[in-house]
Amino acid sequence: MEEQKKEHVEANEVEKESCEDAKCTTEKHADEEKKEDKKERGHKHKKELEALKEENAKLKEELAVSKNAYFKAYADTENLKKRLQSEAESTRKYRIQSFASEVLPVLDNLERALDVKVDDENIKNYAKGFEMIHSQLIHILKNEGVEEIDALNKPFDANYHNALMQEAKEGVESGIVIEVLQKGYMLKDRVLRAALVKVSE
Repeated sequence: MEEQKKEHVEANEVEKESCEDAKCTTEKHADEEKKEDKKERGHKHKKELEALKEENAKLKEELAVSKNAYFKAYADTENLKKRLQSEAESTRKYRIQSFASEVLPVLDNLERALDVKVDDENIKNYAKGFEMIHSQLIHILKNEGVEEIDALNKPFDANYHNALMQEAKEGVESGIVIEVLQKGYMLKDRVLRAALVKVSE
């Protein structure tokens, strides 16, 4: 009887040990699975992080290219705007240039006619009318920015004068305008026509 009890206890102990071994194996297997799963998740997370970093770098590059294109387009637009404004301003400023250039020969002929000295009273009356026309024409041109270049007795300046002749003149130093052969005119800050002059040697 006692032997049977002993055998039963031993059997229970063996069974208990077997259960504990099985439990340990199961737990060990579960731990390994957890570790493997954690490792796999970590690897997956790392891949996702690398993909995000790569996408971020690509987006930054695209943003830099877009910014570059924007600033270039903005600069081009500003330059075009300034150029158009400058051209519009120049057009307004010198709008009379072509007309004034054509009128100047008429003005020259009118002045030559007025320089002629006459004794006939009838002709003198006509001359007074021409003088009025001349004064009005000069006034209109002046209002538009056309003015005569003051050349006589001034130092010769190739920007404003065109020397046709040179002549030695006593008491006058070299390079001085001693006679204006044809008047020159400015249109605001631009030379409309250079003065034709005689210069001292």
